[in-house]
Amino acid sequence: MDEQGTTTTEGEPASKVSVIGRKAGRGLRWTLFGTVVTKLGSFVMSLVLARLLVPEDFGLYAIALTAMQFVIHVNDVGIIAATVQWRGKLEDMAATASTLALLFSAGWYAVFWFAAPAFAELAGSPQATPVVRLLTAVILVDGITAVRVAALQRRFQQDQLTKALMAGFMVNAALAVSLAANGAGPYSFVLGQLAASAVAGVLEMIFAGLPVRFGLDRVVARRLIRFGIPLAAGLGVESVLLNADYVIVGHALGTAAVGFYLLAFNVSSWVHGFVGTAVRYVSIAGFSRLAEDKPETLSLGVQRALPVLFAAVLPIAVLMAVLPSQIIVVLYGGQWAASAAVLRFLAVLMIGRLLTGIAFDILTSLGATRSTVWLNLGWCVALVPALMIGTRLDGIRGAAIAHAVVTLLVAMPLAVLALHRGGVHLRPVAPALVRPLCGGAAAAVIMLSVAWLTGPTPIVQLGLAGAAGLLGYLLIAVPPSQIRELRARLGAAT
Repeated sequence: MDEQGTTTTEGEPASKVSVIGRKAGRGLRWTLFGTVVTKLGSFVMSLVLARLLVPEDFGLYAIALTAMQFVIHVNDVGIIAATVQWRGKLEDMAATASTLALLFSAGWYAVFWFAAPAFAELAGSPQATPVVRLLTAVILVDGITAVRVAALQRRFQQDQLTKALMAGFMVNAALAVSLAANGAGPYSFVLGQLAASAVAGVLEMIFAGLPVRFGLDRVVARRLIRFGIPLAAGLGVESVLLNADYVIVGHALGTAAVGFYLLAFNVSSWVHGFVGTAVRYVSIAGFSRLAEDKPETLSLGVQRALPVLFAAVLPIAVLMAVLPSQIIVVLYGGQWAASAAVLRFLAVLMIGRLLTGIAFDILTSLGATRSTVWLNLGWCVALVPALMIGTRLDGIRGAAIAHAVVTLLVAMPLAVLALHRGGVHLRPVAPALVRPLCGGAAAAVIMLSVAWLTGPTPIVQLGLAGAAGLLGYLLIAVPPSQIRELRARLGAAT
């Protein structure tokens, strides 16, 4: 019996896939539940804040968020993933891992404290300096809790992790809205997020049940750093991929343009927030356990997971691409209509982020962290000049087009190549994608037709066209056998 409670007997790869799948499935259900609750709450909070704040406030927050998301990716030098993936007893490495995570987090915070003025100037908003310094303090909490969060993920105790994050979100929402109503501007976001991190961090420490110990075993440290540094480098490049656009747009077009861009990016990230975040809480642990067995075991798990994920998110991407103006105007009002042109193309990025994120986790589970660096580095090298050119030619819409083109032509092929070199065979996945792709094309035609027929009212177009398109997608994308099975289950339940 291993530390996750899985009986380790010899058997067929499919058997182990099922065992790990059940554990990961339970964790996924919890994280999906927590993610749905917090993301719905975040959505409501964004609707309120969009009416209390102005685009310039969103822009300043976006610049600070860019800095924070970079350091939060690299601050622990891959210690969380290394802990989840660790082959051995957690107690043997916890003290060393805790020490490394805290030291590196403090070091990164010091770097960004002094670099904040130059970073804000580069982004075209020198007034963002104090906002950057305050928000990046989140990484200090992350450094303290890193090993405890990893322990909860490793043991598939996503229920405890979810409770901690939900408690933090409630504090964030209450504080951010109160501050915004009282004129705190971008500090509404920042102080709310800091409070959320502190509350969630305390609960994570309690739930993990690990003694707070620090120490430094050189053998363990070398092993952790050897695994973690390439991973942190890859994640650092990934954060550049996801945040370089804010700096480039801000430098070229100003803070208000960044605000419009941030709103569209947030909408395009809903699915990634709902599904991608939940999946990534269990994917490294699940794929790592599969990777311990025969190579075909991991391939089989990936071949089962990818088509399901793709089919689940594709109709949402189609909705965002076909009806972006209706989504923005209905949810946020006409004053944010400039964000619609961006949302249409960021729908492509949404799909790419989900699929490359899974590829990243698969490579991490294999210990192939250097491959993650090359994957993201190749993507970044193509993206940054594309964003500069796109922004210069067509403003914030040009930046979004650059994202879509580079995702399709560079990022996705690199991810497939990296997985192939890692021994993960994706050819059997292709036939399973045909139905969703046909369903997506049909849904786009249906949505456009219904929106044209229903007249100029955005809420009517969104409701009727969206529902009709989703129904058409389900009829084509879901095999008849699954529909019959669902009907049988519903009949038995009634």
